[in-house]
Amino acid sequence: MTAQIHHCDICIVGNGAVGKAAALGFAQAGLRVAVLCRSAVALPMSAQWDVRVFALNHIAHDLLSSLKVWDALDLQRVAAVTEMNVRGGKSVSDGQLAFDAYGARTGELAWIVEDKNLNHALDTAMKFAQNLSVVTGAAASLHADEAGAQITLEDGSQIKASLIVGADGAQSWVRGQCDIGLDYRSYGQQGVVTNFECEIPHHGVAHQWFVEEQGIIALLPLPGNRVSLVWSAPDALAATLLREPLSALVSRLEEYCLDTLGHLTPVLPEDIKAFPLRLIRPHSMIAQRVALIGDAAHAVHPLAGHGMNLGFGDVTSLLALMKSREDHCDCGDAKLLERYRRSRKEDVMLMQITTDGLARLFGSDLAPLRLARNIGLNLLNRLPVLKNKLISHAMGK
Repeated sequence: MTAQIHHCDICIVGNGAVGKAAALGFAQAGLRVAVLCRSAVALPMSAQWDVRVFALNHIAHDLLSSLKVWDALDLQRVAAVTEMNVRGGKSVSDGQLAFDAYGARTGELAWIVEDKNLNHALDTAMKFAQNLSVVTGAAASLHADEAGAQITLEDGSQIKASLIVGADGAQSWVRGQCDIGLDYRSYGQQGVVTNFECEIPHHGVAHQWFVEEQGIIALLPLPGNRVSLVWSAPDALAATLLREPLSALVSRLEEYCLDTLGHLTPVLPEDIKAFPLRLIRPHSMIAQRVALIGDAAHAVHPLAGHGMNLGFGDVTSLLALMKSREDHCDCGDAKLLERYRRSRKEDVMLMQITTDGLARLFGSDLAPLRLARNIGLNLLNRLPVLKNKLISHAMGK
């Protein structure tokens, strides 16, 4: 194939939901956008329930609504979370913390959306977006200077842009090309995911159990009498969960949820997956003519379900700055990127500290620490003002 030269205002590297949302936002703002990905094949929707789901908060909902994507979702496959029940163990004597939408003065705490549903709606919207092109190929090098930025592909093609947005995940190629250092720590856990039918209706309640040496178990509501499992399990336990029959997994889960959800039945017995859990804290979200978003900018423990929400928060902030920039500033202006870095610093740091601290706290089986944290959960549960402030922040309000 003949090498080509693509000119745009912003080049987004990555083909995940956060990168697609950014591409749509920039294009709808009148900017010329190129999305670089290895393959442009869109994931088809199917009747099967996707085991990878996201708990989207109000920031994500508002962004997707503004992009005309939310209503393009298959809303019959979206479940609203109206209550969250957190326990410090499986015993009734363990600490407990409950949040509900009524107390938070909102209709929903969050929405559970399948990965395929979200990406299908974004892919469909991108097909009709003006000023947006998709470039397929493997990136070979990135160069940036005061005049602009350029990505060269392995076939010799080039993408010339004012700004490169790295939306290429936790192992970001863009971040590596910019020599941005990072702090990395594996949690020694795998996120084990699959779906179940439950005997008793869940009524929109999300359940979470912190179980010391067994990790963190979450059962999230799906439409109908279905729930999605996200078990942050230690590596050895995760290997066992993947290896043993699902009937054994059901038995393990029913020790916690039998009273509230009844007996569980696997929705798709052969569909169980796992992904590694790690903390990735890059030393910067920006470089010369480069901005990082999503997991490329921060990877956190999924116990709070906010990894995707942080990414959509990045998009919201960067998009607002692009829309309000001065006429003499191009998209990669250094002062503009510095404003982006500052605008995201507090939210990202707070979520990193919170999720990492909770993972460490509830991962300890020391008796005094277990007693203290259970007392803390029960105390917080009795302080409605503080509890509602906490849940409002989690919702993105």
